[in-house]
Amino acid sequence: MPISRSDKHKQKKSRKQRKVRRLLILNGVMAALLIVFAALLWGSYNGLWDNGAASPGPQIADRNEPGIQENRDKSGNGQEQNQNQEELPPEGGTSLPDPSDGVQEPDETPDDGLNTPADPNEGSQPPEHQPVNPQYGEEDEQVLLAFVGDILLAGSVQKQLDEQGYDYPYAKSLSYLADADLTAGNLESPFTTRGTPAEDKKFVFNGKPESLPALKDAGFNVVTLANNHTLDMGVEGLLDTMKHLDKAGIPHVGAGNNDTEAFTPVILEAKGIKVAYIGISRVVPFVEWKAEKYRAGVAESYDTTRAKAAIEKAKKEADLVVVMVHWGIERADLPENYQRSFAREYIDAGADLVIGSHPHVLQGFEQYKGKWIAYSMGNFIFNMTSTEKAAETGVLDAKCSRSGDCQMRFHPMKAVASQPALLEGEAAQTLLKRIEAISFGVKIDSEGKLSSGS
Repeated sequence: MPISRSDKHKQKKSRKQRKVRRLLILNGVMAALLIVFAALLWGSYNGLWDNGAASPGPQIADRNEPGIQENRDKSGNGQEQNQNQEELPPEGGTSLPDPSDGVQEPDETPDDGLNTPADPNEGSQPPEHQPVNPQYGEEDEQVLLAFVGDILLAGSVQKQLDEQGYDYPYAKSLSYLADADLTAGNLESPFTTRGTPAEDKKFVFNGKPESLPALKDAGFNVVTLANNHTLDMGVEGLLDTMKHLDKAGIPHVGAGNNDTEAFTPVILEAKGIKVAYIGISRVVPFVEWKAEKYRAGVAESYDTTRAKAAIEKAKKEADLVVVMVHWGIERADLPENYQRSFAREYIDAGADLVIGSHPHVLQGFEQYKGKWIAYSMGNFIFNMTSTEKAAETGVLDAKCSRSGDCQMRFHPMKAVASQPALLEGEAAQTLLKRIEAISFGVKIDSEGKLSSGS
């Protein structure tokens, strides 16, 4: 039967529509394949070129796992001292006849019971400071900060450096220093080939400038000079020390050509988080060591006014503020009453962490308004003495979010021949339990993780 022109037109139109539909389906499939291919290519690209800036970084709990990278790239570039206290024997430091290494100033802080270990609920974390996730949080990117105590690259330590090499002190603790995003410590001597030894001071130290590059290579990103040995070789020695640290690429705080410079923080950035470090001292042997408008010296904190102003200013410029403070009584297990009061004032002013040094032994931890205080990190690298507690040391990790929530872990170590090494087994647990016993409302578990005792 003949097909009419109208029917032919309809068939032709129908075939054309089917062809268009097939083309549309084919194009849709091709577009979907292209999208999938592009997504796979993008993921592969990021995996190949990711430098870690967008990853949360190493978890504190994984620091001891096998295969850890030991040299991961880093992101950041009036006086008070008891006249009866003595510093640790220098065993190679210059000994001067006067037994006093400071000028006594009465502690005017009222005795409000702060010097007694507190009720376990005292340091508890209020709701507004609770981290989003107790296992290091999911709020935002986090930065791993590491802290150690006193570092002396002089005295009898110098003999070890000369015989074993400048990298010797860090050999057994290197991964705990270099793995952190930012690592800080208290540098306890000048570094100069000139200058005049301080008079009327029992112990005078001086290190060799050539030992500083190894300190940088070990992972240290910043050091504080606010202590009672920085000017052991006079202003000349202080200025040389700052010059040699600059040359080695190690930022420094707590001392300067004048008071403004001494109180100025160093702000380092890691994982997109800005961290301000401030160095201050409440142990200054002589009035002349205090930095003034027209005098080089150290930033002192016998009165908290200047320190709090520096903290408040730093808080406007950085996400986190770390206060490294030299204070307390040597060989004392517990902090002085003023240390606990001052730490609270620093935190109220905006500090996120307060890290202490000077007693040459470890002291306990405390949490105040959700912020952490380490009253003394003890010696890290120092002259060895018969005082066993002076050899107890460690690395303190703070895993902090941009908002200032920090999870803390202490890695217990012992220094043998001025070389810290990790403690394990019963020895580690014994030291952790001792530190917990002298802390304030803080629990320390078998892995060294700190938590509120409530």
